[in-house]
Amino acid sequence: MSETKKGKQFFTVSRVFFLLIVIPLLLTSFLIANGIFQLGDTSKKGAAAVLDQKAQEEIMNRAVAVAENVASFLRECEKDTLIATILATDPKTYREFVLKNRQPLWGKKDGEIVKSLEPVYVEMALIDKDGKEVIKIADGEIVPAPGLANVSNPANTTYKSEDYFAKTRVLDKGDVYVSPVTGWYVNRADFEKGERFEGIIRFATPLFDKQGFTGLVTLALDVRHLTKFTDNIIPTKPGYVFEADSSTGEYAYMVDNRGLVISHPDDFHITGLYLDGTPVPPLTEETEKNGESRGEVLNFFLLGYMDPALPEIAQDAAEGNAGSKKYTFSGHTKFVAYAPIPYYSTTYPEPAGFGWIGMGLDVDKFNEAALEASEKIEKEAHAWMRTIILILVIAVFILFLISALLSKGITRSIEAEVPDDAVPHYYDDED
Repeated sequence: MSETKKGKQFFTVSRVFFLLIVIPLLLTSFLIANGIFQLGDTSKKGAAAVLDQKAQEEIMNRAVAVAENVASFLRECEKDTLIATILATDPKTYREFVLKNRQPLWGKKDGEIVKSLEPVYVEMALIDKDGKEVIKIADGEIVPAPGLANVSNPANTTYKSEDYFAKTRVLDKGDVYVSPVTGWYVNRADFEKGERFEGIIRFATPLFDKQGFTGLVTLALDVRHLTKFTDNIIPTKPGYVFEADSSTGEYAYMVDNRGLVISHPDDFHITGLYLDGTPVPPLTEETEKNGESRGEVLNFFLLGYMDPALPEIAQDAAEGNAGSKKYTFSGHTKFVAYAPIPYYSTTYPEPAGFGWIGMGLDVDKFNEAALEASEKIEKEAHAWMRTIILILVIAVFILFLISALLSKGITRSIEAEVPDDAVPHYYDDED
């Protein structure tokens, strides 16, 4: 076989092999690259919406779970109050009861964050039918007789305005009075110096004998054991923290059935009392405009001037509904998922119950994070495109070499099988 024909045959076989292998490879690579490009583009456009929807669902689920946990905790406190009615009425038994009821709290000691078991109740008392304290335990110690007071007069109570005696004595046997969160107000200046809100929730139940009402038993819950349910969590992150930071825009808070904030990263928003026992009034449009308010207590029912959605949230929760809304607060767009706390009693009837849990995030800051995520997805898509192109170029080069070798081998095989003199010679007419 002549060298010219051999070269043509080799080229023809090589080209056929090359096209049969490379064309499917190119088509497959194009489809993969196009799919990755479309995925990156779609992810960039939809990342914020998808992540936001996922975050809303997760925050809502967590708000409901925390609300259930708070309700369960309050029911346990109610049971403790009823158990106290059957204890031996002596100071040592009462003190032992208080000291044995401990739960963990996060705190600071010598500048370090520590977790310690602290008494759930800061006070326990037995009160006679006239309002005179008979036995009292305060901060784990027995109060001596000269320190006992007649609490039928609210001015003689711990916070100089508590009316739990009057409200408990009219209840039926087995009913438990549960007070609102009560404590001294912490203003912004003191909060920034490190002071934190300390208060109680008063649980009380009446006592009876055959002649009728004989007095009551009270337990004062350390409110830190309540606020830890919201103070130590970040809605979008698992686990616990020492204190949530409101400047991040992600935190949880608690609101009572009156719309007043009772737990918040910024304690100056929590309802509290002046030292004379009178309540610090909540912010209103008028007091904020005129600079008349001496505090920054928040009542959601009165915050319509900031955003109409705020009282709507409080009203919906008061009707026993869970939900989510966006609103504006201090110039920031917020998203909040809220869930009612399903604890009901004589003093907290349905549907409002004890109050509700709010879990929110700063929408603008969240969108920034979502945009960063979408840009990362786009960068990864482009990186994959570059990788595919590089692999394709290398693959085409390698396949060309392989097809050339295969074609050469096939050509040699044909030459070996078909000798040159076996090929007929055709003459032109001119020959």
